[in-house]
Amino acid sequence: MNDKVTGQPGNDLHHEKNPERNFDKEEAGHKAGGRRHFLATAAVAAVGIITARTLRASERFAYHQHPSNRTPEHRYLIGVCDWMMLKRQKLGAFPLAKAIGVNGVEVDMGGLGNRKTFDDKLVDPAVRQAFLDKAASVNLQICSVAMSAFYAQSFSERDGVVEMVKGSVDIMKAMGVKVAFLPLGIRDDLVKYPEKRPAVIRRLKTVGAYAATTGVVIGIETSLDAAGEVKLLEEIASPGVQSYFNIENPLQAGRDLSEELKILGRQRICQIHCTDKDGVWLQNDPLVNMKKMKKALDDMGWKGWLVMERSRDAKDPRNVKWNYGANAAYLKKIFQSNEA
Repeated sequence: MNDKVTGQPGNDLHHEKNPERNFDKEEAGHKAGGRRHFLATAAVAAVGIITARTLRASERFAYHQHPSNRTPEHRYLIGVCDWMMLKRQKLGAFPLAKAIGVNGVEVDMGGLGNRKTFDDKLVDPAVRQAFLDKAASVNLQICSVAMSAFYAQSFSERDGVVEMVKGSVDIMKAMGVKVAFLPLGIRDDLVKYPEKRPAVIRRLKTVGAYAATTGVVIGIETSLDAAGEVKLLEEIASPGVQSYFNIENPLQAGRDLSEELKILGRQRICQIHCTDKDGVWLQNDPLVNMKKMKKALDDMGWKGWLVMERSRDAKDPRNVKWNYGANAAYLKKIFQSNEA
């Protein structure tokens, strides 16, 4: 696989059909058929009108989950981040992910910079539907959304963060997505800046409560060890906040990956970023013992998404298919072959 993907901006969104307009055309066609069935179908028509026109997009998707988010048979599912494929919020992420060989895509909520909120196309219901339909067309899921902007931005200090995250939760509900990734990045490193802990906890309590009422989970990544993260989650005390575990953190800190997973436990881990830092593929990484990690997860009774973020070969880090295709094949060999 030698194709290079550069992630140049495209106009693929503009070629997608508007599903709500299509629905209206179909409904108009049915009405044109005459009135003789009106009395017999009045009740059904009323329900249809309420479902299609009165409810907001989020309520419609809560009413019937989109096929792109139905769970496949595997205990462990392999995903990939759209922004790391150089396809942030682009429909082209889905056919590319299909070519790479994964089960789903983690869709980023967009850049932040000095804006008041994310540069997020998914606020548009028609765009949300286009993403869901595109995923379904290649038999992939949207495994999660990501607020990767908080790798560089401050969750604890930035104005408007709570409303920003609540807006992302609303989009998750509209799309039937259950997990959001929220990293506590360089400005909220609780090892380096423990004084930020009260503000982090206070804000996570607020957005966690909102997420819980919506039926979704915000998965946080921290620089803490597993015992420290357990304590943090206990202080937050919200079912709407869990750990989005990144295996790079214990590996680079010299901690035992399998023991860290066991300390956190099955109930606290919503998803896993299953790659190390860039340099070599997972199968060539001397720090990674993926079979041991799988055994730990098996013993814990955990199941869910393993999402690729990095582990790109330094020889050609922008060759998306080559890097993520190799890592996906390796993860599938370990986690999806000869499943019990």
